[in-house]
Amino acid sequence: MLKIDSYDFGEIVINGEYIDSDVVILRDKVLKNWRRLEGHRLQLQDVRDYLLEDVDYVVIGTGYYGMLKVDPDVVYEFKKKGKEVVILKTSNAVEIYNELVEKGLKVIAFLHLTC
Repeated sequence: MLKIDSYDFGEIVINGEYIDSDVVILRDKVLKNWRRLEGHRLQLQDVRDYLLEDVDYVVIGTGYYGMLKVDPDVVYEFKKKGKEVVILKTSNAVEIYNELVEKGLKVIAFLHLTC
């Protein structure tokens, strides 16, 4: 599993790699330049490809100030598939992500890095 070394507005370091774009962290890889249909809204279409990932938790970072809004059907669909969903400002989401990974749980993270 990947570990997040640090996060600040607009930047994140994952396993020593500096990234300055929104990311999706899968169990063994980072997808950079993650984009949504609408910048500050997370819709089912944005995560549809990840619904069947073999994970225990879905961690969503809503940005430094929490501006990313998550549609209720996103949460519903992940929970329907048996996954726990955590939605927090990105700084808190990073902490939770690292704690879950350290416990050996399987996690996918969707992290908005700015506002």
